[in-house]
Amino acid sequence: MYNTAMNNLKVKIEIDPAATDCEVTIRCAGVNEEVVRIQKLLSESAAELSHISFYKEDSEYFLPLGEILFFETDGGLIRAHTATDEFETKYKLYELEERLPSYFLRISKSTILNTHKLYSITKNLAGASKVEFQGTYKTVYCSRNYYKALKEILAP
Repeated sequence: MYNTAMNNLKVKIEIDPAATDCEVTIRCAGVNEEVVRIQKLLSESAAELSHISFYKEDSEYFLPLGEILFFETDGGLIRAHTATDEFETKYKLYELEERLPSYFLRISKSTILNTHKLYSITKNLAGASKVEFQGTYKTVYCSRNYYKALKEILAP
């Protein structure tokens, strides 16, 4: 067993050769911001470790999620866009929402955005706001229904 203490946080690692899965338990007196943050970080790490396969023509690709700018529906297909390319994935948008780290956010019925890659938002009070990425011509639109959630995740 390994122990580490940081502030009031103790981390224990128990090695069990009979274990078939890795399990993390948070034992605390109550849920506070620190506990929620730790849970979120653990969940995101697990999502990052789970792989998503991408396809283009006859090839299968394994890209880091950080390279993906956005996912969008296109005629029944789900496309993942990088700055210079696009790939297909076999997941539906709702499945991606469950699997992706929290820095991916749905911004319309047909688009999930990597908020870490966002460069600018041009707000449109009457309709969808234009979202741009640095170093690429690609853009997407955030619908009015999702705009507030996008602004909240970007707020420091």
